[in-house]
Amino acid sequence: MIGRIIGAATRAGLVALLFALPAIILPSVSEDVVHIVLLFAIFSSLLVFIEYVTTAPSFIEFRHAPPFNRLRFLAIFFTVFALSVIARGEVAPNAFTAFLHALGIIVGDAIDFPYSPVRLMVIMLPEDATRELITEVRTASGLSYLISLMTLAVFYFFVRVLEWPARNGAFNVWINLPLFDPTAGGDVLPRLQRDGRLNIALGFLMPFLIPAIIQMMSDLIDPIYLSDPMTMIWTISAWAFIPASMIMRGIAMTRVATMIDENRRRAYAASRGAHPVSSAA
Repeated sequence: MIGRIIGAATRAGLVALLFALPAIILPSVSEDVVHIVLLFAIFSSLLVFIEYVTTAPSFIEFRHAPPFNRLRFLAIFFTVFALSVIARGEVAPNAFTAFLHALGIIVGDAIDFPYSPVRLMVIMLPEDATRELITEVRTASGLSYLISLMTLAVFYFFVRVLEWPARNGAFNVWINLPLFDPTAGGDVLPRLQRDGRLNIALGFLMPFLIPAIIQMMSDLIDPIYLSDPMTMIWTISAWAFIPASMIMRGIAMTRVATMIDENRRRAYAASRGAHPVSSAA
């Protein structure tokens, strides 16, 4: 019980740090923004603490199938950290901020080709956007997209080479997929396969859809101003993290479906071996 409380408190503290990270790194943040960040940090950390301190799952998937959630957290953490450091470099540059800025420029220029996700993020900017803002958005988009691709590659390595999640022992569907009801009707195997493929497809489409959705929302309501560092950090981080997270979820669900299918085949083969059909005389 004590170990579970310590683990839940540690995760809650890391989530609170994630939300507070831009306010900590950026040199000048208004008092109102600090209050909003503090509110989000407290609320999110409480949700995570309550989720992990209890035995029964609630909404966080793959709780007992590391490193799924750890990879997702590291991806969003490093994305927010990198974009915050780059934004700080605009005011207080140093060698580290210059390195990340140069890396973002290289990746952004390499990915910024027609109809690419980075190009769509640049096109989303208003017509009166300055050249400096366009460069900042391209740099941040390229770096965040690189982090998301690296996260997907690492997770794919765990699934294909290290045979995740079988390497962690028995996989409990109820604990690790609390939002998936295996008794909702029909065979669980095709439902897992369908949901997994749907998540993968949506994950590939989201980097293209999010800029279009933001553009349509800007025409109806107040536009999103990426010239504000805090807004740019969280908008581009969400743009890169949400699709990668959906693809990871889809890969994980198809992997679970594959494991269930393999167990069924082994059980069927064992039952056939235990009760051989006698040949006719």
